[in-house]
Amino acid sequence: MLFIRAFSRFQRKILCVYSRSLCLQQPTCRDLLSSSGGAVSLLRDSSLKVLGCRDISSWTPPAQYSVRYQIHQQSNSYVEEQLDPFSLVADELSILANRLRAMVVAEVPKLASAAEYFFKLGVEGKRFRPTVLLLMSTALNLSAHEPSSKTIENTLTTDLRERQQCIAEITEMIHVASLLHDDVLDDADTRRGIGSLNFVMGNKLAVLAGDFLLSRACVALASLKNTEVVSLLATVVEHLVTGETMQMTSSSNDRCSMEYYLQKTYYKTASLIANSCKAIGLLAGQTTEVATLAYDYGRNLGLAFQLIDDVLDFTGTSASLGKGSLSDIRHGIITAPILFAMEEFPELRVVVDQGFENTSNVDIVLEYLGKSRGIQRARELAKEHASLAAAAIDSLPDNEDEDVKRSRRALIDLTHIVITRTK
Repeated sequence: MLFIRAFSRFQRKILCVYSRSLCLQQPTCRDLLSSSGGAVSLLRDSSLKVLGCRDISSWTPPAQYSVRYQIHQQSNSYVEEQLDPFSLVADELSILANRLRAMVVAEVPKLASAAEYFFKLGVEGKRFRPTVLLLMSTALNLSAHEPSSKTIENTLTTDLRERQQCIAEITEMIHVASLLHDDVLDDADTRRGIGSLNFVMGNKLAVLAGDFLLSRACVALASLKNTEVVSLLATVVEHLVTGETMQMTSSSNDRCSMEYYLQKTYYKTASLIANSCKAIGLLAGQTTEVATLAYDYGRNLGLAFQLIDDVLDFTGTSASLGKGSLSDIRHGIITAPILFAMEEFPELRVVVDQGFENTSNVDIVLEYLGKSRGIQRARELAKEHASLAAAAIDSLPDNEDEDVKRSRRALIDLTHIVITRTK
């Protein structure tokens, strides 16, 4: 409930801050720094009522896509295959990381220490979401208007890039805030290979640190002065709250429903990436169709990411994951591998309904999972969503600019990285 109250406060605050921005000059992100120092068919059948987006699951990629993508994946000699998506934006990520560390400085030392806990060098993670958004920024940056001079063009391009970087910063702050609140709710003791903030500094400070990050995010968001983008990311916060509530209050039938699981996964994971990608397109002045393709990429990439995360909860180790393995099932959270296993072995439902306070039930579920195709089918579903994400990029309007083409290839490569990762 702390998580829910915190995000609700965030929504109220963001609307308040944005309203003030209409009559007062708001700081930009740079100013803020200075002042601080199978299952796919279920989605189709349900018409994605909860997801609130068009049904890309029923979309058949262009015929040339499958051949081109296979060549893209299989070629070993083509120099483009050697690109590392993260290295393409490494310099920009470094700048962004420094700005994030400056943005989360607080007046109270204890709060500052807590807020910067996961932004410190060595524990900031791979910055997956900012990487996606920076690559998407380049992939979508097509001139909407013909500039009258090269100087104007450069000025417009620089200003746009800074605004898109701001989206990446906002997204990362929202993401880290959600992790801090999640760890409190789950009573987690590790995160990214170190002690979780709630374990090290206590629940109260962890919640306050999450709230502080959200407040910083909403001020930065208001500085963009774009009502559609504000609405998108405010909706993301609503989705995070909804997804967490779905997980906390689900009935037995809900917990054992693949459709419910996918809706919850969209809310908790995919919505942030999807709507942030769409925001990148909107800031670039792209058409609704192109912005929707960016959204489709983020949504399917996010779903694929979480599906693999749920697989790794069973196949990974605590050392490789940076957090405890089997954490979901020990908290009674039923994910795709178990849902698929239950389709093969309906008797497993009885064990799931009994709960997992008795550790022997965990062992029983793992035994059934081992002799089922649950892990394999969850991976297959992740691959389906990864393919849909890649197809969305492949469907963007043609562009001969080498930077644009390179960034689009990197976004497609990320879909492969997501489904083959081991941590």
